[in-house]
Amino acid sequence: MMSLIKRSVSLEGHATSVALEAEFWAALEANARQRRLSLAGLIGEIDSQRGDRPLASALRVWALLHQGLPEG
Repeated sequence: MMSLIKRSVSLEGHATSVALEAEFWAALEANARQRRLSLAGLIGEIDSQRGDRPLASALRVWALLHQGLPEG
């Protein structure tokens, strides 16, 4: 069983908590580093485009769609 890691982030001045598996956090962190963004900056970008999808789901889907792909 995979355990969730909960982190707090500030999005548009509001604190929120997100719980994801370690593998998703690692993928998001790696992509943020590659793009020279903070993790909070990347999460903010994803949040602004997620529509009605819950944030944790949007982060997981984004990480899957962008794994190992160069941004450009």
